[in-house]
Amino acid sequence: MSSGKGGRQRWMIYALGGGAGHLTRVTALARAAVRQLEQTSETQSALAPEICILTNTPFASMIPVARELGAEYQLIQVDRHFSRDEVAAEVCHVLETQVFDVLIVDTFPRGLAGELPEILRGLSCPTVLIHRDLNPKYVAQYGAEAVARNYDLILVPGESAAFDAMPQAIRTEPWLIRDCDELLPVAEARDILGVTDQSAPVVVVVGSGTESELQEMERLATELVSEFGSLSHIRFVAPGLGDVAGHRLFVWPLLELMPGISILIGSGGYNTVNEARATGTHFIGIARERLYDRQERRLSKLGRLNRAADVAVRLNALLADRVESPTRPAYVNGVHQAVQSILQLVQQTS
Repeated sequence: MSSGKGGRQRWMIYALGGGAGHLTRVTALARAAVRQLEQTSETQSALAPEICILTNTPFASMIPVARELGAEYQLIQVDRHFSRDEVAAEVCHVLETQVFDVLIVDTFPRGLAGELPEILRGLSCPTVLIHRDLNPKYVAQYGAEAVARNYDLILVPGESAAFDAMPQAIRTEPWLIRDCDELLPVAEARDILGVTDQSAPVVVVVGSGTESELQEMERLATELVSEFGSLSHIRFVAPGLGDVAGHRLFVWPLLELMPGISILIGSGGYNTVNEARATGTHFIGIARERLYDRQERRLSKLGRLNRAADVAVRLNALLADRVESPTRPAYVNGVHQAVQSILQLVQQTS
């Protein structure tokens, strides 16, 4: 339910989806809101919004949301094993019992279980859709366009999408979990990756997605160590891993370490691709099949690869060119424009 009160805003953020991408993107948004208002002045720090995030990702326990948002946040987890009906019932319960001034929905206009249209009709507070690219089949099959029109604000974070021409749509640069001045120096980034040598290239293989995809990327990293270990430092980064000596570790957010990474190997997910593009990091992408996300389309601007079997050939070519880590990246983080748009919307409707 909406609070209908002035003063400090309370944001309810809907971030349901199987991977870590949804939670990472909304954490970037919430973090920017909290930090932006807290840093304005000490007297205005109380105006930073209270954040409540609703998610079902199994990676929630691995992402340090508390570190990013401070004490004034709430994380509500929906059991990832719930059926569609159970998800719908749980979401309805949360949104009926929580008090908030704005509902922000990531990616799915109808909600993960199609539960949001009825809920949206009953809300008195403004609503915001975070609208990254969606598969047109999903849009057509479920009538997503008609639902999207009911949102008061549509934020399009850095990539063309189905509803970006709607009158309430605002396009921004991609949303990133760190601003460019927050990235670590090369030596510090490499130290976290377990690399003391500052001369040889650092190759990071990112494990994400389904369990089988994660295992595939770990096997790929092991093969690359055997083939290219004498020419470069290979690291496999994935959730739940922490053995640097065995070339495996878990770091989050990886974006902080980009200045120390020469070549990144990963899937075509939103965060991975936009982080590589923003920092100018050499990237070898593998397009994964997804029901809603079109990874091939996202990777096409970077010269996509579709199979893990192609990676060694591309990596060999990059290493032969003696690639170096990019210089200190400079990019615009779209979360700041998004924060201002949401704050203005809530103020105008309160």
